[in-house]
Amino acid sequence: MAGRYFGTDGIRGRANKFPMTAEVAMKVGMAAGLSFQRGNHRHRVVVGKDTRLSGYMIENALVAGLCAAGMDVFLLGPIPTPAVAMLVRSLRADIGVMISASHNPYHDNGIKLFGPDSYKLSDEIEQNIEAMLDEDVTAMLADSDGLGRAKRVDGVHDRYIEFAKRTLPRSMSLSGLRIVVDCANGAAYKVAPAVLWELGAEVIAINVEPNGFNINAECGSTHPAGLQKKIHEVRADIGIALDGDADRVVIVDENGTIVDGDQIMGLIAQSWQQNGRLAGGGVVATVMSNLGLERFLGDLKLELHRTKVGDRYVVEHMRAHGLNIGGEQSGHIVLSDFSTTGDGLVAALQVLACIKRSNKPMSELSRTFEPVPQLLKNVRFSGGKPLEEAPVKAAIEEGRNRLGKTGRLVIRPSGTEPLIRVMAEGDDPQLVEAVVNDIVGVIAESRTAA
Repeated sequence: MAGRYFGTDGIRGRANKFPMTAEVAMKVGMAAGLSFQRGNHRHRVVVGKDTRLSGYMIENALVAGLCAAGMDVFLLGPIPTPAVAMLVRSLRADIGVMISASHNPYHDNGIKLFGPDSYKLSDEIEQNIEAMLDEDVTAMLADSDGLGRAKRVDGVHDRYIEFAKRTLPRSMSLSGLRIVVDCANGAAYKVAPAVLWELGAEVIAINVEPNGFNINAECGSTHPAGLQKKIHEVRADIGIALDGDADRVVIVDENGTIVDGDQIMGLIAQSWQQNGRLAGGGVVATVMSNLGLERFLGDLKLELHRTKVGDRYVVEHMRAHGLNIGGEQSGHIVLSDFSTTGDGLVAALQVLACIKRSNKPMSELSRTFEPVPQLLKNVRFSGGKPLEEAPVKAAIEEGRNRLGKTGRLVIRPSGTEPLIRVMAEGDDPQLVEAVVNDIVGVIAESRTAA
């Protein structure tokens, strides 16, 4: 669902431009606060954020709206998205809010909402909130004596650190591992190094000096080159790259080779199957995950369930079908035994557990399968609906026919940017490249003609 405000992962856009304005943020606070008032208890909401400059503006506007709706607000400060989800339940809050644009540059920001069950909101609830944003809700707001209060909460980092550590067996230590962790100058800059160090690892932390502007700037999970360089420099055993709100992770082995979300899911699924922990007989991923993962899981007698892009849809499918591992190729890994949303640090800990149990280097563990050649290209457009143009439809159909049963073609609009994403994969890399380039060319011409 993508409406006027909500996209595939909450509301997101350039800070101080619609829809990421203080006015909209205040209205979101009002609408969300009104939507989650049940019973006659004092309602409470937890609000976290990453390290963007615009977080101050959005946070204060949200607090005004939430207090106007009669919600007591617990301000968590900079903290990972999965920590917000965890604290919704831990603090018995009625709603959780994370102010973040995830892996986007500093000039963007976003608002993610969690319900009292600590899961991201369903399409239906988001649609109800969205409908209220353009309505006059003044008459529904709290009376003067029913306004909410706001306060900063101490100790939330310690709560999350202990939560993350408890996802590993009590007897397991990371002693002997030299780990480089790239915190993307984002929300995990304090907690991630602390968790790894307290578990016994030698920790080299990079990009842990946020200034409001440097979040995700040539660092983190979307820019792992600096991490790769650091691993060689300090001869580390493994590198962990988080994004700005720490809900996704990319691993780098001791040789500097990148390990994406598909390989991470394959490794954890294989490990959990061996120790009897895997539930549901499979893994949930999106349409973007590599065909090689599907084949690998098939060899293990496991099924790969595919959903629309967005970790929210992955989680919904996991809940509906009783599976406990899911995620995206980009590094959103959801392990529902521990979390209700993607948690980059917790996923990394499971990878580290595999290293400790097997006593093998990351390079040996990480290649659980050989990825099928895959190519993804983006086409930016300024308006209209390119995918509804007849020439584009014809090009897509031709591409599917050329790939046949040995490949896949996925065409979709981005939920957060004005982009059309064209992805193809198959055993013949030259054919894959030709199919993608042909479709991209037709979309670009259609856009120009429009």
